[in-house]
Amino acid sequence: MKYGNQPKTGKISISDAIGMIKSGQRVSLSPVCAEPLNLVKELINQKDRLENVTLYTMMPMGDCEYSGPDMLKHFNVKVFSVGPKLMKALNQGYAEYIPCHLSQIPFFFRERLVESDIALVQMSTPDNHGYCSLGVSVSYIRPVIDNAKIVIAEINDQMPRTLGDSMVHISQVDYIVETSHPIPTIPVPKIGAVETKIAQITAELVPDGAAVQVGIGNIADAILQELTLKKNLTIHTGTFSDGAVALAKSGALDGMKGQPESGRMTTTELIGTTELYNFCHNNPLVSLRPIDFTHNINVLSQINNLISVTAGIEIDLSGQVNAEMRGKTLVNGVGGQLDFVRGAGASFGGKSIVVFPSTAKKGEISRIVPKLGEGVTATVGRADIDYVITEFGVAHLRGKTLSERARELIAVAHPDFRQELKSAFNKINN
Repeated sequence: MKYGNQPKTGKISISDAIGMIKSGQRVSLSPVCAEPLNLVKELINQKDRLENVTLYTMMPMGDCEYSGPDMLKHFNVKVFSVGPKLMKALNQGYAEYIPCHLSQIPFFFRERLVESDIALVQMSTPDNHGYCSLGVSVSYIRPVIDNAKIVIAEINDQMPRTLGDSMVHISQVDYIVETSHPIPTIPVPKIGAVETKIAQITAELVPDGAAVQVGIGNIADAILQELTLKKNLTIHTGTFSDGAVALAKSGALDGMKGQPESGRMTTTELIGTTELYNFCHNNPLVSLRPIDFTHNINVLSQINNLISVTAGIEIDLSGQVNAEMRGKTLVNGVGGQLDFVRGAGASFGGKSIVVFPSTAKKGEISRIVPKLGEGVTATVGRADIDYVITEFGVAHLRGKTLSERARELIAVAHPDFRQELKSAFNKINN
């Protein structure tokens, strides 16, 4: 570990920093919206002298220029979660996916199952005591810093200073480069009638005093809007966006109910607008914690009334959820879904809820299917499912037989597909 009595951290140019990387080395990047953009840009600039450099990342929100077909000679890109910017590269063979639960990633680095010769991280400017904040992404970066041979930090004066377990002393960094640029943002999602209906149904299952896990996207933001009339809520999630800010401002949160060691709003990643980042800057209401805390079943099981709301792409009539593939296209990883589904199942009063619209492709196909297709991954097994919600209602699967599950799910399918699903189920079972 890089603590205490070390030579003073060196300030160097971005060119010299990237100049330390050699062919064949393994480089870990801060993930999601914390990717060190200027260091990565210089890495691309120096690509012609590099071959076979392995890059480890997760759902990066930068330009991902390192993942194009012309980069194969230079970079081997390996990701723990896919995200929109790497979807094409992964499905065309320019990047590789490491299947894992998000809660496992810190263990990979601590036990050196994944090794880093060099870590490229992004942090806030240091305070008077030399502590920087990891800002919008805490996730798995601490064990990366602890175990990398060389740590290079992009110190960005526009990185919000988040609190919780996000502080890194400057002495843990070998070299710094100073930059100033905005953090990547995503727009506030549009919410339609279907999302609103799903949110209204979901909110009915959330009691006052619950700890809520909701991710990002239009359904997630719609649910958070519907929760503004609740009381004494806390948020314990993997990622939150601007919808969580609106919930906080509504007065629905109660910090005294946070447990265990939880702030009113606990997460490991921030993805949203500049308004979100400004809200979280130096805000004691918001606690960013490592991913092996936020997604740890031993932590989640101690949180009473944990309501986990995750999304799916499709579900079959036995209750298997596919949240990773559209046909043969990989669009997501395992992520933290099963961490939270099982965490909610272990929570006293907890509920795991999977939500999605009943159809896709403008109503052309049903998201409730007789069986998952050949080669399609079951992200969540049928034994883990509790509630499934579409705009047509709630299917309660926990404790139900296969035939009872099928009836529950057909009842919340789009009416245009219900008879077809009934016929398919009867054919499968006769």
